[in-house]
Amino acid sequence: MKAPELATQRLVLDPAAAGDLRNRLRSDPQAGVRQAARQFEGMLLHLMLKSMRDATPTGGMLDGEQGRFFTAIGDQQLAQELASRAPLGFAGLIERQLARQHAGVAPTLPPARTSGLPAEAVLPARRPAAPATTALPAAPHAAAVSPAATTDGAQRPRDFVDRVWPHALEAATRTGVPAHFLVAQSALESGWGKRELRMADGSPSFNVFGIKAGRGWAGATVEVQTTEFVDGMPQTVRAKFRAYGSYAEAFSDYARLLSSHPRYANVVGQQDGVQFARSLQRAGYATDPLYADKLARIIGGTTLRQALSAA
Repeated sequence: MKAPELATQRLVLDPAAAGDLRNRLRSDPQAGVRQAARQFEGMLLHLMLKSMRDATPTGGMLDGEQGRFFTAIGDQQLAQELASRAPLGFAGLIERQLARQHAGVAPTLPPARTSGLPAEAVLPARRPAAPATTALPAAPHAAAVSPAATTDGAQRPRDFVDRVWPHALEAATRTGVPAHFLVAQSALESGWGKRELRMADGSPSFNVFGIKAGRGWAGATVEVQTTEFVDGMPQTVRAKFRAYGSYAEAFSDYARLLSSHPRYANVVGQQDGVQFARSLQRAGYATDPLYADKLARIIGGTTLRQALSAA
């Protein structure tokens, strides 16, 4: 068996998988990119399996939270196996995209099937990352900003997914969290792009994760009114948030936040949507007491599923 295929025989909950993938990308970039692409195809297959599960009537002795948890794990494992043994062809396209992030990687692939995929899905070159923080950042806000901080005009969830999906894929390789979980959280924080934080001159801050600018942040900032919950009660306050030069920088900084701070140790590598949302809330990511429920509903909801399918 070829080395890149070994990852498909591992359990999806293996905590060492993300670290092994990072090591593979360093030692053999082309094989690492191929392995990551196959994992992403497995995530897409898992979305399909989850849709079928949601449409199936439930009931019986095993219909409980524990039963649903282990069923979800089994479906994720099955999706990874299907991606290895009966691929749909998405891995080839994803490999082309990821290869652009690694200089010198020029995979020899058959023509990818790209029907229905927008031209914007091709990964752009990464901009320089924002300065790293030296202290634990302040907890992000509770996904609520004032109307003055919103963008003009409505945006479809599909348009938002088209813009952020390539960057979510890259952040997923660094955090071990499925890319669609990251898209869901950015959708919650930004209202599917309708409430993206704006600079004083109206230009975008690209901060779709609501990350505040603590004392250790040396980059640009934007100050707006936001809602924080104190003892369960909402209060309107003014706060400073980080500003980026692109969505790539925003997702890169978010991935660095999760992977570098101990408070998010139980979030990194999380493969269950409900547990991912709960782990974020327990870590103090947001003050909204309903934050985990809101995020879990987006992850498992039809809006995200349809937006990903359309993209």
